[in-house]
Amino acid sequence: MISKWGAASNRGLVRAVNEDSFFAVPPVFVVADGMGGHAAGDVASRLAVERFEHLTGSLTLNVNDSSDALVEANEAILRMVEGHPDMAGMGTTIAGLVVISAGGAEHWQVFNVGDCRVYRLAEGRLAQLTVDHSEAEEMVLAGRISRLEARSYPRRNVVTRSLGTLPPPQVDSWVFPPSPPERFLVCSDGLTTELEDHEIEAALVAESEPQAAADRLVASAVEAGGRDNVTTVVVDGLPTPNGGEADEDTVPREVLRA
Repeated sequence: MISKWGAASNRGLVRAVNEDSFFAVPPVFVVADGMGGHAAGDVASRLAVERFEHLTGSLTLNVNDSSDALVEANEAILRMVEGHPDMAGMGTTIAGLVVISAGGAEHWQVFNVGDCRVYRLAEGRLAQLTVDHSEAEEMVLAGRISRLEARSYPRRNVVTRSLGTLPPPQVDSWVFPPSPPERFLVCSDGLTTELEDHEIEAALVAESEPQAAADRLVASAVEAGGRDNVTTVVVDGLPTPNGGEADEDTVPREVLRA
């Protein structure tokens, strides 16, 4: 189901610390964007992605495994703050792509909390699969500003959901069958702040190797301004190992609570 993948990360030209973390080992690909400053943001993002590392040792994952990992991540961040009051207020956004078993066949699971994103490239067209949990996105959905205006909205960096909160955040999750050939991008908002979707699409189309695509996207974001940390994970999908047809029935979109 997965042929190749690549990942890249850069602290950018403004930030002193890279508060992004990622984990990219099949069947799990996650990117977390920490918040909190004073080294707390990178701690939060690292705690979050670490909760997904043990999933790579499982032969078969299901939709609840990611949910459990996100619960553990939220609790780990809260415990860290409890033991280190100077880290109060730290948290992280997160997005991921995981291969799971559903209905007896392999499926993709996509999830997010905050404004890290997952995109899918198929038939030369890029589609954003996740919906940002941000004040800017809420303004767009409410019809108060346009998608173009959202890029310069003064509070565009304010997220409405993140890990490290009480009550714990809702996690949006989608499950769907593979439909190859397809390419996925998991990224922090340091990429989407600097590059528009058509620029991201062009880079993903131009580079045949996922590592080259990940490197190119990060380099382009830094060159465009690099005002934030930027992280990309690019994953290429293949047909299921048994060569069978993907199940046309998908698991409905559901909301997981971390």
